[in-house]
Amino acid sequence: MPSIRIHDIEMFYEFHGPAGGEPVILNNGVFMNTTSWAYQLPELARTYRVLTYDMRGQGRSDHPGGDYSFEQHAEDLVALMDALHIGKAHMVGTSYGGELNLMMGIAHPGRCRTLTIIASVSHSDPICRAIIERWILAARLGDGAGFFRLTYPDVYGETFLALHPELVPLAEERYAALDLPTAVRLLECFLRFDVTADLGRIKVPACIASAENDVLKPRKYGEIMHRGIAGSEFHVIPDSGHVVVVEKAAEVNSIILGFLAKHSA
Repeated sequence: MPSIRIHDIEMFYEFHGPAGGEPVILNNGVFMNTTSWAYQLPELARTYRVLTYDMRGQGRSDHPGGDYSFEQHAEDLVALMDALHIGKAHMVGTSYGGELNLMMGIAHPGRCRTLTIIASVSHSDPICRAIIERWILAARLGDGAGFFRLTYPDVYGETFLALHPELVPLAEERYAALDLPTAVRLLECFLRFDVTADLGRIKVPACIASAENDVLKPRKYGEIMHRGIAGSEFHVIPDSGHVVVVEKAAEVNSIILGFLAKHSA
């Protein structure tokens, strides 16, 4: 399991795909880890050199105490790119990872070839904040299975749950293994995130995708980002909840690959 010292943490990472391919970096959702891109990775790795990694507080990377910030996540990613000799990369992120993409486009545009931003926001309104605050209260109870039961209706679409009820207990097992105190730090980091006023600073080619039935981060956020980032693409993926990279993997892959093809050498 490769890991590398980045600032004050050990960071887990993996490479996939041809060594000579253009680099693509996958930025995880808040409770995701490198395995969560299972439906995208095989398709991307046919052509691209794909870097998956766990941010601080995620998966097999260290989970330090203290406050987290997207500025720190971005600094970590730049340091990881430096250590792995990656100059610029296509950034693909979902939810929390899409928000990191926005920060990268604002703070480190020279390291980004493109930004693909899936099921994400540039700020959170009172409804979104209320959902996340409820999640924080649930996480502080310290019961991973209970945390899952309180959160999963917010992230999975009704159609997907009806078609795949067998996946619910598997997801519950993954949530039971979460480091809940660190989950609180990640969620509190999200609540502090607000870059809507800075969207006009993003000059990197950007593709924004929202899920039609996303309760947590509905399409209005995608529309805000699309209006704020000049020249950006905007897609709405029908009949899907927040976990669109799983629920509608084929559609997501088509959007990602089509966008990257337009901006690849």
